[in-house]
Amino acid sequence: MDLSITRADHGDRTVVHLGGEIDVYTAPLVREKLDEQIQAGRTDLVVDLTDVTFLDSTGLGVLVGRLKLARTRGGSMRLVGTDDRVLKVFAITGLDKVFEIHPDVESALAAGVAPAETS
Repeated sequence: MDLSITRADHGDRTVVHLGGEIDVYTAPLVREKLDEQIQAGRTDLVVDLTDVTFLDSTGLGVLVGRLKLARTRGGSMRLVGTDDRVLKVFAITGLDKVFEIHPDVESALAAGVAPAETS
């Protein structure tokens, strides 16, 4: 299996960094790791796909399912991606309209955070 999964907490948000191929063989592990975060109450997720080299329909299904699960628990899931091949999969399927896709983790973490009030 060519897949790496790491996570880091940033306040109330959790960044899950995926690397390698997300396909029929590795998607169950991705599902399991994202479910662990959601079950633990970490429902404001940023999934970093920057180092993902391949994403098939099974992987897309896992991401859609986790997005729905996070939303039912009052959370959200943003994606980070820059690889043209991976982004093309979202565009072809129309899922680029369903997911917020950011160019870097910093902008994904900043999204949805109310700006500090200025006096």
